Amino acid sequence: MLQGREIIVGVSGGIAAYKAAALTSLLVQQGAGVTAVLTRNAKRFVGKATFAALTGRAVAARSFEPSVYPLGAHIELAARADLVVVAPASADLLAKVAGGAADDLLTTLLLCAECPVVMAPAMNSAMWAKPAVQRNVEQIAADGVRVVQPGTGWLSCRQQGAGRMAEPEEIMTLIRGLLANAPRKEPGKSF
Repeated sequence: MLQGREIIVGVSGGIAAYKAAALTSLLVQQGAGVTAVLTRNAKRFVGKATFAALTGRAVAARSFEPSVYPLGAHIELAARADLVVVAPASADLLAKVAGGAADDLLTTLLLCAECPVVMAPAMNSAMWAKPAVQRNVEQIAADGVRVVQPGTGWLSCRQQGAGRMAEPEEIMTLIRGLLANAPRKEPGKSF
């Protein structure tokens, strides 16, 4: 079902970044072409080498790489994407997206994306419960982003609560559903 689909996996900073590697592996096993886009903070939790090995592609992490993306990485990656998934989506990233901020490659790419966007929030339960975070989630959902609600369970802060990133299989189910009847992009016709 995902054979030949181009998917961007955006990874923001958080301990749940390890689950993004598992999601990336599942996408590749389903035949998708995957490009990982890591924020500066994501690289503190999981290395670029992990995603390069899983995808067989270079990891995009910088906004300005004219030798690789002459039109800009945010434009070229967004144009060829059938879907963008951000997992984990940190509270900081949710706030930036809700407000339309674009201060790094991932947030700029999200503003350029004209394909389905999926976000899987992950954070401490106290953060998840904050009215500001909930307003941001409501705003991005109203803007058309599909939000995979976090689960409840053991968190890296050694507490039980809501905020645990959805499991990769749950995110995959949503991705497959979104792309099941979506038209395929023509190779070479991205922009």
